[in-house]
Amino acid sequence: MARPTSARDRLVRVTAQTAALCAILLTLGGCVGSDLARRATGPQAELSPPAAVPDAPGTAPAAPMPAAGGSGRIGAGSVKVALVLPLTGQGSTVGAAMRNAAQLAYDEAQQPDLTLIVEDDRGSPDGAREATQEALRQGAEIVLGPLFAGSVQAAAAVARTAGKPVIGFSTDATVANQGVYLLSFLPQPEVDRVVEDAVAGGKRSFAALIPETAYGNAVEAAFREVVARKGARVAAVERYPAGAPGPAVERLARVIAGPGATADALFIPETADAMPAVAAALTKAGFSPARVRPLGTALWNEPSLFALPALQGGRFAAPDRVGFSNFSARYQARFGAVPPRVASLAYDAVLLAAALSRRYGSQRFAEATLTNGLGFAGVDGTFRFRPDGQSERSLAVYEIRNNAATPVSPAPRVLAKPAI
Repeated sequence: MARPTSARDRLVRVTAQTAALCAILLTLGGCVGSDLARRATGPQAELSPPAAVPDAPGTAPAAPMPAAGGSGRIGAGSVKVALVLPLTGQGSTVGAAMRNAAQLAYDEAQQPDLTLIVEDDRGSPDGAREATQEALRQGAEIVLGPLFAGSVQAAAAVARTAGKPVIGFSTDATVANQGVYLLSFLPQPEVDRVVEDAVAGGKRSFAALIPETAYGNAVEAAFREVVARKGARVAAVERYPAGAPGPAVERLARVIAGPGATADALFIPETADAMPAVAAALTKAGFSPARVRPLGTALWNEPSLFALPALQGGRFAAPDRVGFSNFSARYQARFGAVPPRVASLAYDAVLLAAALSRRYGSQRFAEATLTNGLGFAGVDGTFRFRPDGQSERSLAVYEIRNNAATPVSPAPRVLAKPAI
């Protein structure tokens, strides 16, 4: 690949290095350099949503990601860090891209004093157990990965016995625990953010249409909790079998449709593939998004949904796009392909390990260090780990209108004070 020679390419290279250094420095309250980098770059293209990676056999990106290599090592520093990913078997395409992202992070961190011990978990719990054992045998002090829930559990069992922490990439919050932290796009913070925004905008009565899935179960609990915490009320909740929302919409119509509607917001935590059927059922029932505002999670951040009549004026919470857009451009320049959305997790995990090893010496991966309440700056905004292993993120709120999703409430630079 030819070296970039234009002034714009030189600027992109400089601002990428600045952004990486900001993440490494972890100023815990933001980074002036990242602001300068955002102002220096032009408008960013709309990107894919931070969709959940399946924790069971399922889909993979259509275009294959070129791998930077298989199992092995990245770097030759004194601090050894395990990177456990599915490089073969289920999830191998995503795993290869995450390895690429780890290589990019290492290079942009100016080759920190790390050795990344890359191990293939073969997309299975047994593979994750064996990969983690091998990495720990080689001296790893922390485990980054795996990707799937069962694999995180298997790796955590091994790491816990050795007294080492795990930073997993699964979206299943049930695998989080003390010493097992999830650096992933968890749905609960998205539910909190979008409901809090609705209440701040005057919404007081919430209805919900929730699919009968594991994801639906998780978000329903979060939805009920945050509505109550914000002093609002749940007017009605209807569940429906995946792919068959019609009867549930009819039952809910008295609350969300017509002049007698008692709800002023409707929460629908549905995927981009299934949302058109839900939207059609709502339109058929006489639902008006101008009267009752639709609310969703980051699963809505998909351009194919932005023209649906039932979602006009609807809002959802998701990470700020700018950081990932910049990361994606650098990844494409290096590896010649668009990274899957979760690739940024591996990038952030490696930069975090590098930064903590530089700043905290022997306490670099201690629980108190990893659960610092001020949080850390990453590609997708500020994040922090809770003592229970779950993560919190700064999220923006987007509104769907005129075939686009426009930010109406930016992601905060600093996370709120942790609850006691």
